[in-house]
Amino acid sequence: MACSATPTTLISSIAAAAAATTKSMAFPISKNITLPNSFFGTRKSFQSRVPRSISLTRGSHSRSSFVVKASSELPLVGNIAPDFEAEAVFDQEFINVKLSDYIGKKYVILFFYPLDFTFVCPTEITAFSDRYEEFEKINTEVLGVSIDSVFSHLAWVQTDRKSGGLGDLKYPSISDVTKSISKSYGVLIPDQGVALRGLFIIDKEGVIQHSTINNLAIGRSVDETKRTLQALQYVQENPDEVCPAGWKPGEKSMKPDPKLSKDYFAAI
Repeated sequence: MACSATPTTLISSIAAAAAATTKSMAFPISKNITLPNSFFGTRKSFQSRVPRSISLTRGSHSRSSFVVKASSELPLVGNIAPDFEAEAVFDQEFINVKLSDYIGKKYVILFFYPLDFTFVCPTEITAFSDRYEEFEKINTEVLGVSIDSVFSHLAWVQTDRKSGGLGDLKYPSISDVTKSISKSYGVLIPDQGVALRGLFIIDKEGVIQHSTINNLAIGRSVDETKRTLQALQYVQENPDEVCPAGWKPGEKSMKPDPKLSKDYFAAI
């Protein structure tokens, strides 16, 4: 018969062919660990921390309907800020910072940045430090956070600005080496181990009232942070009013009412 190969011979031939195919399809695996290219631009997309289910059902008339179930987690804005206690560098000394210590006392600007000794980061960090007194006058503390150690923070503040350092800062630089703070605020990039440029405004009751998150290559504005903070303070002091787009202290606010709001629109 034409098909005279024994079962054992046939199985061996199939196994050999499969092994050859697998070998030809193998990809080389690099053992080197380098800083991701996305750090120098924008991060690549990655799978969401919270899986989302998408189901497709078809009716008798072939009509499609999509049911999307989003995350059940509460948004950070409008909720109590995740508390933390961590080591920090301030005035070239190691200190402990606990977020809840500010409750009932001060507003807090909490901002995250990716890494020490990088590029965009020192421009933001020094900009907040140079204008620290402006925030101090409106009863606000500034806190910077990255995943670096306190030793790295200390070395950076001891480096002159003209050499890419920070010089002395007027607020604490917090060390998040465990990455737990970055994770709790939803800014950690899991596959890179660094934080996005997240910024949170926390009121005196410990509630997050504003958040903004930039990708790695985009710096933040101290002016806009201060303006948003002042708008928050204004509406908390005047709960029957709201602040329109671009509002600054001294400008006209708005009544959140269909009739009373016309006074604002008539004046602009």
